Amino acid sequence: MKAELRERIEVIDTSLDAYLPVRDVPQSEIYEAMRYSLFAGGKRLRPILMWECARMLGGSWETVRPFACALEMIHTYSLIHDDLPAMDNDDLRRGLPTNHIKFGEAIAILAGDALLNKAFEIVSEYEHKDVSRAMRAISVLASSSGTEGMIGGQVVDLASEGKDITLPELQYIHLLKTGAIIRSACVIGGILAGAEDDEILAIDEYAKNLGIAFQIRDDILDVTGSEEELGKPIGSDAGKGKNTYVKLLGEWRSEMLVNEFSDKAKAALSRFGDSADMLIKITDYLITRKN
Repeated sequence: MKAELRERIEVIDTSLDAYLPVRDVPQSEIYEAMRYSLFAGGKRLRPILMWECARMLGGSWETVRPFACALEMIHTYSLIHDDLPAMDNDDLRRGLPTNHIKFGEAIAILAGDALLNKAFEIVSEYEHKDVSRAMRAISVLASSSGTEGMIGGQVVDLASEGKDITLPELQYIHLLKTGAIIRSACVIGGILAGAEDDEILAIDEYAKNLGIAFQIRDDILDVTGSEEELGKPIGSDAGKGKNTYVKLLGEWRSEMLVNEFSDKAKAALSRFGDSADMLIKITDYLITRKN
């Protein structure tokens, strides 16, 4: 599985490099800062999911390439901003100094902004044979990263720090903060590959449950993982007063929920038969990962 994912990561990185090359211009520092975080490592989970959902329906990497790269830029911008002193105030990301530690807060803020802008530059230039599909995909991309998606989840997450919240409230945070982008990755892959409405619903159900399982695994790793594997200090969420599944439910119950939601995710793909095999493998890999 790791070898298959590495092959996909290499393809994705090549495309990202083409969309965001090194620039010898007076404002070159902003390109350096954007590339620093974009190429700092990572699983490239969201582009891979978009690619695989398209492939399941007969599409290819070229079908989704601009949107997959744009989504990874949006994800990266969110990490840069999450790490800022005004947010999570983290010094390490993937084992490297965070963007604001490396370049200063002002450039880090601008690098995040620039990655978001670049994402929409890329997708607005996408020449898809079906314009309505492209426009629908742009709408999904925008809404999933905005106030009803990732940004909204971050706002509620910040407001809940240091407070006792319920499980439904925690799930609401992560359905937006983490889950919305994962869902958009999968749904956009389906849209661009020409999925029917009922197929989109099945893909969205898969992604929704995968996103929850993925987040719970993250919460468990924050307690049980190693700093070397995670690239950040262990227990950082608890130290900041963040609410997690482990804090609310304990490690054992959290592990049970990972399996429960991953099973629901895989069940949602049953209608696609053998074409969903790679997504099933990815799901199994993600819920047993160590970082």
